[in-house]
Amino acid sequence: MADTLRLEIVTPVAKVFSEEVESVTLDGDDGQMTILPEHVRLMTRLVPGEMMVHHDGRDQFLAVGEGLVTVTARRVAILTDMAIPAENIDEAKAEEARQRAVARLREKLSAEEVASVNAALAHSLAQLRVKRRHRP
Repeated sequence: MADTLRLEIVTPVAKVFSEEVESVTLDGDDGQMTILPEHVRLMTRLVPGEMMVHHDGRDQFLAVGEGLVTVTARRVAILTDMAIPAENIDEAKAEEARQRAVARLREKLSAEEVASVNAALAHSLAQLRVKRRHRP
């Protein structure tokens, strides 16, 4: 059995992560899952929240948005609309974004605008949750 697997996280802006890791813990449609080397093939939807990556003997935490996860025995590929390492999250900006989204939801919006604002709210809440749980 291999002791690592390749994790690649790609957003519309950049490839955020591409390394060999020991495990990945993320939130999917069916709840939280941990992916280890030699995992069964899987394709699932990534839901906004926290992702934990274990590599080089330490855990790294990221705030992630919606996306798609594809798993094979030796590789995890994640396409997502947001992936920010905990240490790069600006808590003040995330809180401002949360407040703006909540205020916008009080306005009369089209269904499309509601979906967009809800996505922005989910992003800011994921960032705040990760940052507040993993402060230096």
